[in-house]
Amino acid sequence: METKQIKEEINRMKKERKAIILAHLYQVDEIQEIADFTGDSLELSRKTALTDAETIVFCGVKFMAETAKILSPEKMVLLPALDAGCPMADMIARDDVLKLKKNNPGAAVVCYVNSSAEVKAVSDYCCTSANAVNLVRSIPEQEIIFIPDKNLGQYIARKVPEKNFIFWEGFCVTHHRIRGKDLTAARKLHPGVPVLVHPECQPEITKGADFTGSTGQILKHVRESDSDEFIIGTEMGILYRLTTENPEKSFVLLSTGLICPNMKKTRLYDVYMALLEKKHQVHIADDIRRKALVALNRMLELS
Repeated sequence: METKQIKEEINRMKKERKAIILAHLYQVDEIQEIADFTGDSLELSRKTALTDAETIVFCGVKFMAETAKILSPEKMVLLPALDAGCPMADMIARDDVLKLKKNNPGAAVVCYVNSSAEVKAVSDYCCTSANAVNLVRSIPEQEIIFIPDKNLGQYIARKVPEKNFIFWEGFCVTHHRIRGKDLTAARKLHPGVPVLVHPECQPEITKGADFTGSTGQILKHVRESDSDEFIIGTEMGILYRLTTENPEKSFVLLSTGLICPNMKKTRLYDVYMALLEKKHQVHIADDIRRKALVALNRMLELS
């Protein structure tokens, strides 16, 4: 089928199945174009919890679809690209968390949303890059085990120096590959242009940037800024919404390596097939779902 026909079929089946399409901001342009809602992890978590749709087609990676199922167990959640995983989420397992808790009694486990349902189920709190600082600052525990992203954890620790942190050695492969030389080169090529980066970047990058925030926070910063040009230090998919919302402004990527292969796996035809054949449905064992829901609800309450 041609692209136009695929889009028409997607819209028709959405109505038949009472479905909603959610897409992360790192998805390819054609997916963001047909999505009912696009956003970062926090925005999508909120939308998942509030939507009255019966079917959720989640255009993102596996942990995001799992989060949707945890928050809405009565809904059918479909992951169009079954092999869209997250290397960072795979860097820690349930047993790793249990060992950390055993070795650090009394510490709170704060789990980045970029993690599996099994890991969330043995964590005390969940967070996103948008709410992590405020969440850690507001919880009563003084000692924090932050998993799995050490870069985000170190960023939070700088913002909340009154607490003690234990980090897991995980990281986002895409953001972690940015180096100081990339920042230096970008500033040389674009003197005076503000640099906006994601807190999943290494400390030398977040310390050297003009603004650090989640994808949603970067979008807000650009909308409210008087600058007309920006250097963007997060996954390239955000450029679609940045340019759509700010057609009078210009953007350049901090590094040509800011591409997440897993976020680019979903295509229009995958969404079409997911709706047509109800594939691939996300299932989570009820005991894991209930335990993971505690950490996610604490996040939403504190957000």
